[in-house]
Amino acid sequence: MIFSKKKKSFEELDSPALMFHGAANTVTGSMHMLKAGGKTVALDCGLFQGRRQDAATRNTEFPMHPSKIDSLLLSHAHIDHSGNIPQLVKRGFTGRVYATSATSDLCEVMLADSGHIHEEDARYWNRKRAQTPEEEIQPLYTVEDALAAMKNFQHMPYDQTFAFADGATATFLEAGHILGSACILIEIDKPKPTRILFTGDLGRFDMPILRDPIEPLPEVDYLITESTYANRRHNNPTDMKGKLARIVDQTRDIGGRVIIPSFSVGRTQNVIYYLVQAIREGLMQPLPIYVDSPLSSNVTAVFKKHPECYDEKANDFWKEEGALFGDGLVKYITDVSESKDLNRRTDPHVIVASSGMCEFGRILHHLKNNVWNEQNTICVVGFMAQHTLGRRIVERRKELKIFGRMYPLLARVEILNGFSAHADSADFRRMFAPIAPKLRGAFVVHGEGPQPVAMTGILNDLGCSNVHIPNPGDVFEL
Repeated sequence: MIFSKKKKSFEELDSPALMFHGAANTVTGSMHMLKAGGKTVALDCGLFQGRRQDAATRNTEFPMHPSKIDSLLLSHAHIDHSGNIPQLVKRGFTGRVYATSATSDLCEVMLADSGHIHEEDARYWNRKRAQTPEEEIQPLYTVEDALAAMKNFQHMPYDQTFAFADGATATFLEAGHILGSACILIEIDKPKPTRILFTGDLGRFDMPILRDPIEPLPEVDYLITESTYANRRHNNPTDMKGKLARIVDQTRDIGGRVIIPSFSVGRTQNVIYYLVQAIREGLMQPLPIYVDSPLSSNVTAVFKKHPECYDEKANDFWKEEGALFGDGLVKYITDVSESKDLNRRTDPHVIVASSGMCEFGRILHHLKNNVWNEQNTICVVGFMAQHTLGRRIVERRKELKIFGRMYPLLARVEILNGFSAHADSADFRRMFAPIAPKLRGAFVVHGEGPQPVAMTGILNDLGCSNVHIPNPGDVFEL
């Protein structure tokens, strides 16, 4: 492997090469560039999420003009991997976006939702913050832009090899991270056979609903791997159903409500699946369960369309019960008035609402109306980043600021840490052990600080000594 000394720009190179752009030494905005078969191909096109000015700059700066990118291979639908595709198309990209069918269907829902958020954010800023016309901002993209970008998508099945350039093919392999997620095996014929594996985001083993990541991974020359949780271990996911059922029953016994902040994609479906299973198996008595989120409701509808992504247990449950996600047991709410009506209920019930870190969305209204009641329980089922309301709940602060007012935190707080959909250090060791000794080189992305360093250590331990942590703009000829 040769590190390019910029004798030629990436665009001028004829031989296979990689250039890193987004999610290099950070965990957001995934985008890498591949030169293969005389074509320039993007691996993911994610939205950078951070401070407003940083995000505005990074999300409008591509590694080259979008019109010069021939195609895009998309690993999965999470916004930090797919969320800048509408901007790419808006700026001149006309190629195909190759993705699994489930990823394409999720993107149709999620990119439109993202466009709506950008429109609302610009509208709020211009009304409340902009003092002059020069200070007004435009949305990064709109709902209309997002829907237009979907015309570029081409659905590809798992495990079916397809050509994306002359002498270059790709195959989507199960990643087990979210519905439709894939590792991408890239095979290049010229000037010599070269195989690359781009992991996207890898999932965990024995998680509910979805199939496990493919095992064993194919032998390749080069690996591009995420490193999000390379420096930690997760709790056992198999304990979560029983713990969740106990929390609900204990809260019901004292006449309270269970409020669950949850991400709309994957996490909400896992929580509902466990609650439905617990009721069917007699681990807890039925009670009203509400999913109060338009996006969660739409995403769940996509999950129902793709049983080909389910694991054996979920498929058996689906065939026997006919409903993984609580038809008849769970009410999905999209209407604002119905959402408000929940706050007038006095009977024990469960509310699952987004956003997952409690920074926006309907969960804020449910927290405002419930955190001060010691009969209620706030059940945390995901990581809460620093400086978020969710983190302050996890820290059990005495008071919480919600919509500008302070509320005492008297409700019980329960934390279930086994729901993460990302591979941890043990999963990485298990998956990479068979292939690491034969790698010619590896690139560690989608991590920052200790995370890529930990992944480098894992790969070194497993027998790969040629490991790089690229910075944005770094170019490697293969």
